[in-house]
Amino acid sequence: MDFEQALTDLIGGNLVLLLLAAFIIISIFTGVRIVPQSEKFVIERFGRLRAVLGPGINFIIPFLDRVAHKISILERQLPTMAQDAITSDNVLVQVETSVFYRITEPEKTVYRIRDVDGAISTTVAGIVRSEIGKMELDQVQANRTGLILAIQDQLAAQVDDWGIEVTRAEILDVNLDEATRAAMLQQLNAERARRAQVTEAEGLKRAVELQADAELYAAEQAAKARRVSADAEAYATQVVAVAIAENGLEAAQYQVALKQVEAVNALSSASGSNTVVLPANLVESFGDAFRMLKGRG
Repeated sequence: MDFEQALTDLIGGNLVLLLLAAFIIISIFTGVRIVPQSEKFVIERFGRLRAVLGPGINFIIPFLDRVAHKISILERQLPTMAQDAITSDNVLVQVETSVFYRITEPEKTVYRIRDVDGAISTTVAGIVRSEIGKMELDQVQANRTGLILAIQDQLAAQVDDWGIEVTRAEILDVNLDEATRAAMLQQLNAERARRAQVTEAEGLKRAVELQADAELYAAEQAAKARRVSADAEAYATQVVAVAIAENGLEAAQYQVALKQVEAVNALSSASGSNTVVLPANLVESFGDAFRMLKGRG
């Protein structure tokens, strides 16, 4: 009983101090806020925006300020969205898109927009339909990079008031209905057939050109050969003419007689010939040749 009485007297005499110590401890715990690196805290005072706390140790006024929102500033990816759009040449396509963003100004995101993901999805759908409506189907297929840049730029401009930064936008796929796919496949096959025909025609044309070049080259070489032969014959004629001019008519007669002898010799030595017909003046030709040869000696 004495102990209990002493404890009661001690607590009664120091109650104010104990309550003051408890108040100080609670104030410290409620007035110090440690914000993680990947988050920002939105602080309200009496329901009004007071401050935005960044990563690290921060101090607020206990019991007056409170952490109203804890916002992650990590990059986020919206679920894959698919929306229908009609091109300028009246082709229905289904475009699958994906958007990456992060919150840079939490005070705007918290107080200006309720459903961030839903608002971005709706905005992207409108931009995609608007941009694809300006293009033909072939342009949509071939110019995805330009379409992605247009979507990203317009989206960034529209969500700026929400404190959001669009980091990346992607077009994952452009789907067509079966009828359009069949028509495109038929067109592709026709284009391949046309290219094959053009290639074959170009090959035939090249072959004809090469053949013509070969014939022209052969004709040029034949002409050169004839020209060389004519030059040689002209040179031989000139030599004979010079010999006749120097030695008189006997030189020419000697050459004629010598040719006759060579012709008879070749005729007689030919295989398979049993009968050799000699000209009547053969003996005279031999005699003339020998006389000319003797006279020259």
